[in-house]
Amino acid sequence: MNYKIYLILFSFLILVSCKYDSKNNSVQFSPEKKYKNSGFTLVYDDDLKKEKKITKKLDNRSLLIFHKSLSKGSFVKITNPLNQKSLIAKVKSNKVQFSEFYNSVITLRIAKELAIDLNEPYIDLFLISQKSTFVATKAKTFEEEKNVAEKAPVDDILIDNLGSANTIDKEITKKSFLYFIKVADFYYKDSAENMINRIAEETKIKNPLIKKITNTKYRVLLGPFNDIKKLENSFNEIKSLSFENLEILKNV
Repeated sequence: MNYKIYLILFSFLILVSCKYDSKNNSVQFSPEKKYKNSGFTLVYDDDLKKEKKITKKLDNRSLLIFHKSLSKGSFVKITNPLNQKSLIAKVKSNKVQFSEFYNSVITLRIAKELAIDLNEPYIDLFLISQKSTFVATKAKTFEEEKNVAEKAPVDDILIDNLGSANTIDKEITKKSFLYFIKVADFYYKDSAENMINRIAEETKIKNPLIKKITNTKYRVLLGPFNDIKKLENSFNEIKSLSFENLEILKNV
């Protein structure tokens, strides 16, 4: 009968979308990881290396970045949310040490092209799926772009950068500094309240809050912060609770 055919097809789809773990005799779903993060980036400068705030050098003429967890060779889309300018960059390494407060390290070339304010270098960062046809196309042309960039004297980028990357496009009205730390999203309000209690018990952070996004999405936030130093201190404090992907959100 037809229902038997449907049952067989359904069982087959379930098996295809799962993987078997022989160590604990369990079946686990393995959805594709989709990484995104909003937060502050660190714009590379040789002084950072001299001051040991970063452990490796980065060519300021390139479209390369350092990241803590994304695989070497991954492609990411970086957007300046203040003017919606974006570009594609490539992860050079995930083994470089720098402050956990920053979601990445970018070059002056990237900062210049996105017109990022160096005093408030806030970006949105998205991992581009390896299954995307764009990745295959981009991989072929990336080396060509790299060769072109390497022919440009780095001094030209630095001098030009002083006149453009320190300020946002004139048509963009700069808003006041106001950010929140997104700790996590929860399906149930009770779970969000338990997280609030944990933060109160295990950190010195005061007044965490819950924002209802939908009937099945409750967001735990810290803030607002109108000072980058206080924001960084609270970020480092909450990071001690070992959250995987803390985000910094603007004007929640």
